[in-house]
Formats: sequence, structure tokens, C-alpha cells
Amino acid sequence: MTRYARVAILLAVDALAVNVSYIFSYLARFDFNADSESFLDWFSAYGDNMLALSLIKVAVFVAFGLYNSLWRYAGAEEIARILAAMAVGVFANVTFLGLSQQSMPRSIVFMTYVVDVFLIGGSRLIYRAIRGVRLEGFHFAGLISAKSRLGLEARLGDEGARAKVMVFGAGDAGASMIKEIKSHPEHGKRVVVAMDDAPYKRGKRIVGVKIAGGRGNIRQAARRYGVDEIIIAIPSASKKVIQEIVNECKKTKCKLRILPGLGDLINEKVSINKLRDVDIEDLLGREPVRVNLREISGYLEGRIVMVTGGGGSIGSELCRQIARFRPRRLIAVDIYENSVFDLSNEMSFKFPALEFEAVIGSVRSKGRMRETMAKYKPHVVFHAAAHKHVPLMELNPREAIVNNVLGTANMVDLAEEHAVDKFVMISTDKAVNPTNVMGATKRVAEMIVQEKCRTARNTHYAVVRFGNVLGSNGSVIPLFRKQIENGGPVTVTHPDITRYFMTIPEAVQLVIQAGALAEGGEIFILDMGEQIRIMDLAENLIRLSGYAPHEDIEIKITQLRPGEKLHEELALDGEEAKATRHEKIFVGKPLPPSEDLSKALNGGRTLEEIIYGEVAAMTDGEAKEWLRRMAPAYVIKRRRPETRGVLIGDEE
Repeated sequence: MTRYARVAILLAVDALAVNVSYIFSYLARFDFNADSESFLDWFSAYGDNMLALSLIKVAVFVAFGLYNSLWRYAGAEEIARILAAMAVGVFANVTFLGLSQQSMPRSIVFMTYVVDVFLIGGSRLIYRAIRGVRLEGFHFAGLISAKSRLGLEARLGDEGARAKVMVFGAGDAGASMIKEIKSHPEHGKRVVVAMDDAPYKRGKRIVGVKIAGGRGNIRQAARRYGVDEIIIAIPSASKKVIQEIVNECKKTKCKLRILPGLGDLINEKVSINKLRDVDIEDLLGREPVRVNLREISGYLEGRIVMVTGGGGSIGSELCRQIARFRPRRLIAVDIYENSVFDLSNEMSFKFPALEFEAVIGSVRSKGRMRETMAKYKPHVVFHAAAHKHVPLMELNPREAIVNNVLGTANMVDLAEEHAVDKFVMISTDKAVNPTNVMGATKRVAEMIVQEKCRTARNTHYAVVRFGNVLGSNGSVIPLFRKQIENGGPVTVTHPDITRYFMTIPEAVQLVIQAGALAEGGEIFILDMGEQIRIMDLAENLIRLSGYAPHEDIEIKITQLRPGEKLHEELALDGEEAKATRHEKIFVGKPLPPSEDLSKALNGGRTLEEIIYGEVAAMTDGEAKEWLRRMAPAYVIKRRRPETRGVLIGDEE
């Protein structure tokens, strides 16, 4: 049936309802005695103007849009519109009769309004009820013809092929989601059960769906109702609550989807299109990081900002977030042209008013960096350029020293030389009591920054230290995803190995916030919550991909790689990390550099001469010994000849 045919039928039904309303009201007013003289005297006001009164009311209904969305939605909003339309229709008819010097009893005017609402509003509710039950698989023999049923079934598809859905959250969002699914059978979903932790809701129904319990009953209800998919519809819930619910849902083999938080749903309707897959970030159980926008704007807005390593995971996200604070100019420095080329295109599209510059160059080249600093004269520098992959740096220690140690020393010297206001270096938890080359080079870089603070006149230097970042280049999550896509196995180096994790936006927001707190020489340590077992991470990711760990996808234990710790640390002994005015950022007390590093930095030769003149000629083992002298906390782990396997890049 076409839309116009439906509207025509509705118009006819409503016109009939209007006339039934008048006739019933007259009969009720005169005790259902149609032969009485009073009835005949007053009935003429309706009988003589039947067509006009009907057309006036139907015209009012059209003006109020009662025929625009009836066949897809019929609810409280529709009823409110009907109430208003009925009132205006009655007023219009009374006005018409008054202008033609006719009238009808006030009681009839009131009764017609009530009956209009009952008949016209009731017709919509009845339609909704029939449609709702029909969509749940029932047939109304006699009300729906066999031909109509076949046509409807052809459009909806086989009922058995529709995914059975559990909605967790029996509040406004859950109700809206159930209504949305019922109204859109083309999505191939059918809500069979709802769940909610509120005890008073259990056993009741929401939009016709039974509420069968709370989070502790998820697995039982999923099995009982044959659930294929679980939708978490609690946008106001905290990250911790979402994590707990997701952990229960993971005990089933159901696909998981979730509504975004309230911040992402502001001014937007709850709909199927807003659903997203539950991601590994939902399992961190950490509330979103909140930053002091006023503090950040104070040192970035209208300033010239440079980001080294601007094309990397952290560097590019730094650029995106810094751009929001309207710097005068933003410069991204990177040796890899492809990454900064993509970033440049993204910046020009998202921030067309921003003066963005992409510079190709390496921090290990002091001449190139001096030229860049002299040209752009940055007020703030975020130093994110570094070699970061633990296994690769174990095999290439001299390259790690040149890039991470000398590159940092170059930028530290140039920042003071060119009167940079703030210099923030990105470090890693692997710099704490390092057991690998990458961590050791980062610890030396930290000490270089802190040593510079003793003599700096122009620049406020600071270091920001945090753990692994979910989803960064070479990190464990993309690797696990690829392994799962290939059917496994997923490789984990040790069943008990743990790591700190943050999302890229979280880490970058705190780095920018730390820059606002920097006064000189601090090592800011980011609160990353509890360490997470990599085994749990692997199992969760397999489940979120729709598979059963150890059954559908094998998890293979390899062995700890050279330089790899079982557990990471965030602070050195003696740093005595203390709270700052930001709840997620702590500051460690500066520690003096090692005697060997102090000599290297303050001796007759420059660090560049030492590294290119001596370290470059060393063997890998000798280069590691040199690193150990610079950073005495570095414990060299000898590489076992039998060590083999996939190189999993730990990110910063």
C-alpha cells in the first residue's frame, strides 16, 4: 500500500470518527432519545452543517501533521499533538457555527472533544499495538489478509533469521532503543529480554519486553532466551560500571554493542545508528580524563607550538588536540614524510584557519633543527620523537642512543638557545629501573632534561612519563587484532606479564596539561590506574571479536623477550612522587644525573662528539655498557640464543 493510499484511508477514518463523535454526543446529551423535540431542535446545528464541520476538523488535523508519521510511530508525542489538534478543531467548529448564527449545547462541545480524543487517539494506539505484536511474529487472521501477511513477511524477512537481542538498561535510553528496534525490523533484530540492576524493575516490562534480572543474571538469561547480541544502553553509567557489565557479558558468546556516553549523545536521538562495538577501551574501567581548559589555553592559545615526532601516534594526536586551542602556528617535525603528509591533509581539512607547517627532518641533526627553530621561533616544544620499539632497539642499541639520547640533547640545547618558553619531553615507564635499551636511552634523556634545568635561564623544562598507549603504532592491540583476523594463534610472552595502559587521547590530554603545570625540572607521572594482565587483554580482545579464547583462537605463550620486564614501574626510588593540582598527574622529585653522564654533559667534548666519535664505533655489547654507565639503574639482560618469535613493539 502506498503512502498516499494510507493517508487517504486515515482521512476517511478520521472523518467518520468526527461524525460518530457528534452523533454519540447528541444522543448521550438527550438520554439516547432521538425522537424527543429537544433533540431534533438542537441536532439541526450538526445535521445541517455535517460536511462543513467534518472538513474543518480534518483540515485542522492536516495542519497539525497528524498524517506525517503515523504509520511508523505512534506514542506520547503523537497523542500530545492529537490533544492539541482536537482542541483547535472544536474551537474552529464553534467559531464557524457562531459566524453562521448557529450554536450547540456547551455539554456537546465538551463531549465531542472527549470522544474525538478517544476515537482518533485510540485508533493510533490500536494501530501501534497491532503493529508491535505483528512485528513480534504473531498473525491476525481476519484482520490481516493472507496476501498482506505474505507481503509483510517478504519485507521483514524470516522471523527466525532475526538476531535475538538483550538490552541492558531499562531506563529512558533502553526504552528508546527497544522502540527503535521494533520500529526498524529491516535491521534484522528482535529484542527478547531486557536487564537492569534496579531491583524494583525486575519482573516488570519495558515497551512490552520483560526485565529478567540484573548483571548477575546476564549469562543465565542469554542462555534461556537464546540471545545473539547484547546492547548496553546506559549512556549515563560510569566507566567502572560499564566495565563490570561488559565483564559479565563476556561470559556469554554474544556479540556486544554499546551506546556512547551522554557527552556523545547530547542533542542527538538514541538510535541503532549510534551503537558501536564494545572496544578494549571500555574494559579499562577508567573515567575519562578531564583537563583544565583555561590553564591549557593560557599557554597555547596564540602561541607558536612545535611537535617533534609529529607524524607518530602520540605526536599526531598532540597536533590534533593542540589545534583545538587555537595556536598562532603549529609545526610538526618528523623524518617520515608519509606520516606528516597525511597529518597535513587532515589538519587542513579539520582546522582550515590553522597555520600548520610540516617539516621533514631528524632531531639527530642539530643543524637541521637549529635552522627550523630559527625559522619558526616556537614558544612551546613537545618532544615526542624517539625510537620506541623494545625488541628492535635491543638489536640496534647505537641507533637508539643516537636518536633518543643525542636527539633529545640537541632539542634541549636548541630550546634554550632560541628562548623557548616551555619544553616538554615524552618519556615512558620503561625508563624506570630500565632492563632494555629503549628504556635506558629514555632514562638518560630524562636526566639530560633535568640537568639542563640547573643552568637554563629562558626555558621551563619538564618530562612526562606514562605507560603503554592503546592502539599506537606497533602496540600490542593492533598486533593481537591481526593475529585474530588470521585465525590465531595470539602470542603472549608470559601468562603473568602486566602493563599500564591509557588511550592515546587520554595520554595526550595529560601531556598538554602537564605542560601547563611545568615550572622547571619536573618529571610528571601520569596516573594510569591498575596494571592490566596482557593475558586478560588477549582473552578480552578475542571475545570482543566474537570468538572463544583457547577454543576458537589459540593463545600461545612464548617467553619474555630480551630486556622485557614482567611488571613495569612508574617512579624511581627517591623520586617521591607527589600530587599536583590535577588528580591524574603526580610530580617526582628531580634526581641528579649519574657521574658519567654529568662528565659527558659538562666535559671538554660535546655529547655529539662522544656519541659519533666513540659510541658509533662500539659493538652492540659495548654500546649497552656505555648506556649502563650513563644510567646505572639499567640492568642489562643478556639475550638468550634460543629466543625467537614475533617482535611485539611496546609503545610509550
